[in-house]
Amino acid sequence: MSALKGRPGVVQTLVHTGQHYDASMSEVFFEQLGIPKPDLNLEVGSGTHARQTADIMTRLEPAIATHQPGLVLVYGDVNSTVAAALLCAKLGVRVGHVEAGLRSFDRSMPEEINRLVTDQLSELLFTPSEDGDENLRREGIASEKIHRVGNVMIDSLVRLLPVARQQSRNGFPDRYALVTLHRPGNVDDANTLRSILQSLLEVSQEMEVVFPAHPRTRKRIAEFGLNAAQLRLIEPQPYVDFLGLLTGATVVITDSGGIQEETTYLGVPCLTVRENTERPITVSQGTNVLVGHDRDKLRTEISKVLSGSAKKGAIPPLWDGKAGERIADVLTMQLQSA
Repeated sequence: MSALKGRPGVVQTLVHTGQHYDASMSEVFFEQLGIPKPDLNLEVGSGTHARQTADIMTRLEPAIATHQPGLVLVYGDVNSTVAAALLCAKLGVRVGHVEAGLRSFDRSMPEEINRLVTDQLSELLFTPSEDGDENLRREGIASEKIHRVGNVMIDSLVRLLPVARQQSRNGFPDRYALVTLHRPGNVDDANTLRSILQSLLEVSQEMEVVFPAHPRTRKRIAEFGLNAAQLRLIEPQPYVDFLGLLTGATVVITDSGGIQEETTYLGVPCLTVRENTERPITVSQGTNVLVGHDRDKLRTEISKVLSGSAKKGAIPPLWDGKAGERIADVLTMQLQSA
């Protein structure tokens, strides 16, 4: 939005679907990231995948009819992404997808379905890395639709990193593991979550484990009666605060896609508690290691971190804080020629 602001002939309307509706996980991001107040909030809230997707489509349709956009830009791989893309495709409105081409090749993940469908419906596909281009071409997407622009999340990180580094970490040790867990496959099954927590308890014997617990995860820990007493559970953190914790972490243990990218940019070791990733460049070029649910592998990788022999990564091409400008250049040209 910042990159498009002031471009000749470009008028932006911001729609917040309300899919992420908790104040600590929604409103504060608008404030910290400097995102304008939404022109429209659909206030969809939580629900099943079908209900949420249907509600977004139903509530977005009148806005599309009123504003008659020349193009709708969708981001990422959540239900909002696929719902808006599907609606616009049916209404004959052009769709651009930011963060296109990412694939885990695991269709048990709802996000993978969202990515596949959205990319097939989009006319402009903005990819963060070369593997995204390759995935799209393999799926029959015409090369002229694909634009490798870099990673917009890194744009935000680069802009706010100086502020994040000034965040106080008083009360936190010099050495700590930072943990995030939220994916249903990890937290909704009692045995899986118990095994992960046991691994984290082992890590806590080596260093403090700081765990900003997603509401879903905290609820499951209590519901299953699991032991997390030795872990430092804290509330979910606003973006800048979390980025401050990320920059100071000795190691990050996560199942989040975005954090795999952020740690790669920051050069922080990342151990991903998943069997696959839609961001393989963080493994091939970055600091990310997939450990799945293998406690021995997690233990081995933690030992490497503590001994100073953790994997060294590099920042992928075009992850330079200018992806938004490159997207704006393409959009401006496309809208002018429409």
